[in-house]
Amino acid sequence: MLRRNSRIKSKNRSLLSPKKEIQKYSQPLFSDLEQNLHFFQMTFTDCSDVIFRSFLIGNQIKAVLIYIEGLSDLEEMDKNLLSPLMQDITEQKDIINQLKKSKIAVASIQEVDTVHEGIESILQGNPLLLIEGEKQALSLGLSKWEKRSIEEPVAEGVIQGPRSGFVETLRINTSLLRRKIKSPDLKLKSMKIGRYTQTDVVIAYIEGLVDQTLLKEVQNRLQRIELDGVLESGYIEELIEDNSFSPFPQILNTERPDVTAANLLEGRVAVMIDETPFVLILPVTFFSLLQAPEDYYQRFLISTCIRWMRYLFIGMSLLGPSIYVAIMTFHQEMVPNMLLNSIVASREPVPFPTIVEAFIMELTFEALREAGVRLPKQVGAAVSIVGALVIGEAAVQAGLVSEIMVIVVAITGISSFMIPRYVQGTAFRMLRFPLMFAAGTLGLLGIMFGIIAISIHLCCLRSFGVPYLSPIAPVKVRGLKDVLFRAPWWMISPRSHLTGEYDSDRQSSNQKLNPSKGGE
Repeated sequence: MLRRNSRIKSKNRSLLSPKKEIQKYSQPLFSDLEQNLHFFQMTFTDCSDVIFRSFLIGNQIKAVLIYIEGLSDLEEMDKNLLSPLMQDITEQKDIINQLKKSKIAVASIQEVDTVHEGIESILQGNPLLLIEGEKQALSLGLSKWEKRSIEEPVAEGVIQGPRSGFVETLRINTSLLRRKIKSPDLKLKSMKIGRYTQTDVVIAYIEGLVDQTLLKEVQNRLQRIELDGVLESGYIEELIEDNSFSPFPQILNTERPDVTAANLLEGRVAVMIDETPFVLILPVTFFSLLQAPEDYYQRFLISTCIRWMRYLFIGMSLLGPSIYVAIMTFHQEMVPNMLLNSIVASREPVPFPTIVEAFIMELTFEALREAGVRLPKQVGAAVSIVGALVIGEAAVQAGLVSEIMVIVVAITGISSFMIPRYVQGTAFRMLRFPLMFAAGTLGLLGIMFGIIAISIHLCCLRSFGVPYLSPIAPVKVRGLKDVLFRAPWWMISPRSHLTGEYDSDRQSSNQKLNPSKGGE
């Protein structure tokens, strides 16, 4: 049974609820233009970018156009709205329908009945037209603002595959997804989150592939979010994940449309947030976070070899310094004599024990890596690389650390770069330090205790009801084709069922046959 997120604030926190704001402005519009105008002017007091444009329709009827400068298309307003409205109209009755049918050349026109709906329209960039004698206003779809062009994803390097990435505009992102999945079964449900930001959020899924229990749970958790604003997908991710105290991410964030489409085809759910290029994918497993999109674009033999290499170096990134500390502190007999003599000679001028030496180098390396990320791109890479070389060489020359420790830390750092997902790599970087402490106090026994503790935690962890170590624990044999190795596509006919048993075949039965046998 899917777990409820106990950290999301309860609905009795009405102070943060947008429902109070809706009730405050739920007043229906009046037929008197001055009364309606008074409500909006009081609402947008001290808002210099909100423009109230008064004019006469057909030189007879008073009207006011309310819009936000910078969010509305002024050129289209002048051409398709103000210019035709200021001309003579044929009838004085049923002005709203007359304007919609023959006077206003705008594709999207909606009737507004309340002050709240009018305010919402204005804040979305859609001008609001108020007319004397009418209890309804018109919301005109003329929103326009600066948008970033579609570019290659920055946070996820593309070796092979589509190079288009999501941007900060929600509707552009949904269109990119529609280009990948051209099916009416792709559903996009919208909602707003945030008392002040009123951030647009879209739940994307494929009907017939998604588990309805999962979908309801996602909607439940999102609807229970009550806070002032959502400025990035990380706000929502932290509020809806199962265990916020775990270093391991339980939700995948990506800025690649192809990754999002591939996960939707697996029966997962995507949460798209306006004003951020990162889309949340859920549920996920430990092994899905260790897979790169290129694993499915390259030949399966190459992908399998790279995947094994990735698993090997992930283990080294987690355990490399700890094993070195444990062996040099407690288990020197495990090292061959010639190598041990070389290591002892290099450590002779070092005044610190091995564990302190390891902590110094690891902290320095992590600081340089973080500095390289935070600095401008033009100097970030140079500072991290040159800084590591200069500081490492200077530390060895000063006798603060040994050459072998520099090598161990360098190999560990390179190994961590092989983890495809940055958030997953950060988890391994965090766990490296307690494992080093355990190795420095209990030796290899301490490392084993640490590995057991991490394994127990991973076995208990879930992502929206899905075991985090699936399909290894619990074992699902057909799921192993995409974990231990990457089987060829003609062997991966059954869909990976993390959340349900819907539409189990992803390809025709003919595809299941080995092409090398001529389809026999």
